[in-house]
Amino acid sequence: MKLDFKGRVAIVTGAGGGVGRQHALALAQRGAKVVVNDLGGARDGSGGSLSAAQSVVEEIRAAGGEAFANGASVTDFEAVLAMVQQTMDTWGRIDILVNNAGILRDKTFAKMDLADFRLVVDVHLMGAVHCCKAVWPHMTAQKYGRILMTTSSTGLSGNFGQTNYGAAKLALVGLMQTLSIEGSKYDIRVNALAPTAATRMTEGLMPEAVLAALKPEAVVPAMLVLVAQDAPTRTTLCAGAGHVEAAHITLTQGAWIGLDAQSPERLADQLQQVCDRTGEMVPHSGSDQGSHEVAKATAHLGVA
Repeated sequence: MKLDFKGRVAIVTGAGGGVGRQHALALAQRGAKVVVNDLGGARDGSGGSLSAAQSVVEEIRAAGGEAFANGASVTDFEAVLAMVQQTMDTWGRIDILVNNAGILRDKTFAKMDLADFRLVVDVHLMGAVHCCKAVWPHMTAQKYGRILMTTSSTGLSGNFGQTNYGAAKLALVGLMQTLSIEGSKYDIRVNALAPTAATRMTEGLMPEAVLAALKPEAVVPAMLVLVAQDAPTRTTLCAGAGHVEAAHITLTQGAWIGLDAQSPERLADQLQQVCDRTGEMVPHSGSDQGSHEVAKATAHLGVA
């Protein structure tokens, strides 16, 4: 099955370089019209220039594609609304949103300034929220939409010196979970991608030999599948160096500990059983946790 994006319109944020650039080029190569959004700042978010985004646009146009550059900061909701309106005025629809814009302000939590924590959350989480909010009415009206969140292994599993980045990146998974439920009746499918790639954001963080193997292009196939017409929804893929995995938030079978005064001690004694991953499941929604707990409790108590 060939993935074809002819007639589709895509907005890719943070598309001036690295993974975002590869996303924009790949979508355009397969027929999509692309808004190349990039503030053009340094990797810590300072500064700004449209030159990086414009360079990608020129690459797309030179290959026969359609694109325009936009320098809106995703932290500025009014600017994001203007970008979306410009897209609608130009092409009349928005089918795909790839939330890729991001910055780094790495330090240990003890040494981190709260302003740096807040800014990273503002760019990654609120930036995606702003973009989703701006495109949502257009996608619901046309009863079609594909939204991709860029999460991270740091959000999914943690990484030293990145409390701000990890908190923001896991929050995007939570955003994806509920948006996918709310968007289902409009055929809006929402997914997440955790890329492992050598970009300007990772310079100096990995050995050169490793960086060479982790080309940004290697994560593009996962992006294309997650925003395609036949895309899944509520799916988190992890990709790097030509390999792809799926990540899940799971629920173990657990243990019934009761409601009496000894339940804390009982939990302490049974914690290993509670954490045992045998028979774990992937909840379909948040209500599944409560349903699971009530079912286990009633079974234990013999309540019909």
